[in-house]
Amino acid sequence: MSAATAASTASRPIVHHLGRGGEVAGGMTQVVNGYLEWPFEHVDTRVIVTRGDPGDSVAAARLAARAAVQISGMRRSTPQVIVGHLSEGGSFLREGSLLRMAKARGIPTIAHLHGSSFAEFADRRPGVVGGVLRASDRVISLSEESSEVAARFVERERIELVPNAIAGSLPSAKQPIVAFGGVVGYRKGIDVLQRAWADLGAAKRGWRLVIAGPIRDEHLVDRDAEGVEFVGSLPHDELMTLLDTSLVAVLPSREEAMPMFILEALARRCCVISTDVGGIEAVLRDGAGVVVPPGDADALAAALRSVLGDPERLDAIAAEGSRVFEERFSASAVFPRVESLWLDAINGRRTRSLVSGSTAV
Repeated sequence: MSAATAASTASRPIVHHLGRGGEVAGGMTQVVNGYLEWPFEHVDTRVIVTRGDPGDSVAAARLAARAAVQISGMRRSTPQVIVGHLSEGGSFLREGSLLRMAKARGIPTIAHLHGSSFAEFADRRPGVVGGVLRASDRVISLSEESSEVAARFVERERIELVPNAIAGSLPSAKQPIVAFGGVVGYRKGIDVLQRAWADLGAAKRGWRLVIAGPIRDEHLVDRDAEGVEFVGSLPHDELMTLLDTSLVAVLPSREEAMPMFILEALARRCCVISTDVGGIEAVLRDGAGVVVPPGDADALAAALRSVLGDPERLDAIAAEGSRVFEERFSASAVFPRVESLWLDAINGRRTRSLVSGSTAV
């Protein structure tokens, strides 16, 4: 590497993501993976690991302490920003504390909001949420609801609604499969899905319902249901292969922010059926998918029946969903917006530091 190339590489801003990457289940992890893998034009991306497996509080405490040491050693003269990926509960306490620490050290910060219960958590813990958001130069939200909640704590100029995004996929031969991907439990509406599937009767003949994901609420699962396969947790690439070959994707959640499964299904030209929660309706409106009320098995059965028995309608919805994905939610459409927000935070904070006469260390 030449001296000029080395100098150019060294001067590129660094975007540090608090969380984890790799082959780990979870929407936030897949968001971070997407950032780590994308060839951004102006910045380099890295991850500061702050948590391990869900429920492993010992590992989380150890990793958070290690992350705090790493942040405390960062040079403020380096163009960089720290992005905290937050849902509710532990992440606001753990990653939120690290964001506040970075803010105190003069390092630019961004709160990236995820989580299906953010509004409820903000009502219960307004002090925690407000403290973290006020310590953030910018706030990225996934839905209008999350933006409205964030606006209770910081001025709207700091808040930007940016959808999750993923890379597209190659076309694959489709099969008569209805795919579900996520934690198999009450929140994702597994009980509603099974009731709706049972009500389809002859309309589901020749179709399979494949349910992928860890089972959380075993008492809600009917393993003897006709035409239903529970395949358990799948590595992410195998879940994407399932979507590649599925004609329909379904997610009847009772609570969501903006699930990656929806976008991944659109990217793979599935006809998507989901519920009017979080940011889902804003994605699937105007024919890009079918949206039903949460908890309504009759409405879900009617939606499934309307596409399983009408190949032309199914194909039209899948085609419109694919078009909307490419235009609004593909990585090539969204990532430049996110990169611009990262750079705004870096440049804004560095400008203020120069104006205030602070000294970088």
